[in-house]
Parts: sequence; structure tokens; C-alpha cells
Amino acid sequence: MSRIGRRPISVPAKVNLNIDGQRVTVKGPKGELSRELPAEVLVEQEGEMVTVARRDESRNARQRHGLSRTLVANMVEGVSQGFEKRLEIQGVGYRAQVQGRNLILNVGYSKPVEIKPPEGINLAVENNTNVIVSGIDKEIVGNMAARIRAVRPPEPYKGKGIRYAGEQVRRKAGKSGKK
Repeated sequence: MSRIGRRPISVPAKVNLNIDGQRVTVKGPKGELSRELPAEVLVEQEGEMVTVARRDESRNARQRHGLSRTLVANMVEGVSQGFEKRLEIQGVGYRAQVQGRNLILNVGYSKPVEIKPPEGINLAVENNTNVIVSGIDKEIVGNMAARIRAVRPPEPYKGKGIRYAGEQVRRKAGKSGKK
């Protein structure tokens, strides 16, 4: 049995969770999220605890059990607290700024790169080099952070580029380091 799938999810008092067949809708102070769960799992609410169980012991049901529980838990956490990813820009002359809702990156290309965030995602910049991606849907926040990082991933020789906060970049010795 899935250890993650067995764990119950506690729903805070300010969050309202509604189960309609396989569709789970979560409303909270930060917004509303809705998701259709696979037919192999069964979601039940008892008071302020939500449990996810399998309908049978098929391979598909076992695979989706823990995933479904984690998706519901992330929805509950997202509408109550929200999610945030931080990125750092390193390199001489590399910087970022927010214009309206769009993020403008100057990272060594001939022209600035403009990134338009999807609905529900907020972008902020601190000190011209730290980008903060925040929102209520963990999947979209992570995807947006990955798209920003993909503009100029950190390179192994000088370490220049866009990296996640706290990410360790493996450095290589250059031509002179062969001795």
C-alpha cells in the first residue's frame, strides 16, 4: 500500500473542499482550484480530514493512489498559503525587471527576453537579480520557473546564467586547468 496515499489530508478552517464525483474543488483565501482525479481513486471527506483510497488493487490504481493524494494536498496548501519559487541571476550586466505583468530579462542576448506569465502567476524582482514566481497552483509555478531558467541556464565554466535559489552548479576547470 502506498505510504503517501494512506496519509490523510487536514483541511484548514478557512478552506472549503467540495467533492463532486471525481472532480475536487478547493476554495480558500488565495483563490479556487479544481481538478478531475482518475477513476481508479476514491476521495472521501470526514469532517476536516480528507482521505484518498483505491477502488481496486489494479496496477493503475496503485500508480495513481499516491499521486492523487499529493495533488489534492497541493491544492489545499495552494489556496491557503500559496507557492513560491525563487531564481537568482548571475553574470556581469545580467538583470531582470517587471513591466506591467511581464518579466524582462537582460541576460547577454542582443535583445531583452520578454516572458508573459499565465493567469494566476505573479512575478516580482528584488535587487534586479532575484526573481520570485508565486501563485496558488504548484504545477504552474514550477513550470513558469523552469521556463524562466531555460532562457539562460547556468553554464559550468563561469557559473553565469539563471539558477534556482540554493542550486549548486558543478563547475569545470577551463583549458588552463589541465595541468
